[in-house]
Amino acid sequence: MQNNTNTPNKKYRVGIIGATGMVGQRFITLCAAHPWFEIAVLAASSRSAGQKYGELIAGRWKMSSPLPQSVADMTVYDAQADKEKIAALVDFVFCAVDMKKDEIKRLEEDYARLEVPVVSNNSAHRWTADVPMVVPEINPEHIEVIGAQRKRLGTKRGFIAVKSNCSIQSYVPLLSPLREFGIENVLVCTYQAISGAGKTFADWPEMVDNVIPLIPGEEEKSEQEPLKVWGAVSNGVIVPAASPGITTQCLRVPVSDGHFAAVFVKFADGKKPEAAEILRRWAEFAGEPQRLGLPSAPKQFLRYFEEENRPQSRLDRDLENGMAVSAGRLRPDSQYDYKFVALSHNTLRGAAGGAVLLAELLCAKNYITVN
Repeated sequence: MQNNTNTPNKKYRVGIIGATGMVGQRFITLCAAHPWFEIAVLAASSRSAGQKYGELIAGRWKMSSPLPQSVADMTVYDAQADKEKIAALVDFVFCAVDMKKDEIKRLEEDYARLEVPVVSNNSAHRWTADVPMVVPEINPEHIEVIGAQRKRLGTKRGFIAVKSNCSIQSYVPLLSPLREFGIENVLVCTYQAISGAGKTFADWPEMVDNVIPLIPGEEEKSEQEPLKVWGAVSNGVIVPAASPGITTQCLRVPVSDGHFAAVFVKFADGKKPEAAEILRRWAEFAGEPQRLGLPSAPKQFLRYFEEENRPQSRLDRDLENGMAVSAGRLRPDSQYDYKFVALSHNTLRGAAGGAVLLAELLCAKNYITVN
């Protein structure tokens, strides 16, 4: 595939499926001012279909920035019943729907078979073997599996690509530059913001002054998804990495945005790097989005804070427009080799922003084209 890193002559027409939820709203804010993308379609459930988006979302808009006027008068489509109409109006769609997993799988495959590329925020297809689950700086080569997926689906343009779980993007990017040292075991405790549940303090007052020690399904995702991200494409599927062993505990904490992680890492015998080498690799790490100059790519993907009380959610989650990952307090551990803390913005880098960056990568590599 040829790279296409220049601003396209014609903008890509984007559909946002699941436009009323928090992630859908975040997609709207990101796409409304995007240099490559323009919002052509907003879609949601049948309950919302036929209404003007501005009227529908009144009193439900959860973003800190105002609703873009460019979408206020757009009529909302039915994501299920209007699939064919939507397919004719877009070059690709973002999908962030609140449905059962099997229903999401069918919906996304329906759009793909209508020759619409689907960039999904949902978890339903993360473990479909020929669906790439991509953190663009870490495993961009996984998009090559799309060719095999298109053969399975019988499509020429349509496919599904997904982003990973939001919480793993606080620690997987920091571990990735260190994998050649033979990471054997990782322990992670994540402290996850309420926006990860699609909530604000206004509609979840029970979270004020509270910690909930369970996020259903989160620990399984946090332990297994990194292995797919670190896997390899082989014979038309993605084969997950066999190691390292990862154990996690995930807590919901009273923070609006920003997933925090406390990370403990053990290296193979004789391969433990010096702390200075870890810091150097973090500072120098860059991926395909930085090399291509993609619009949403942070210039400095990984940022280390020397201050012992950083990073902090309120101070640092918006670093590089919320697309950077920050770390601090790297030090030796009495049972593991090292420990450190990490932070990423869960609805930007972890959700809609990460999906937008993935879409930019797919456009740059000509997997998504302008019709």
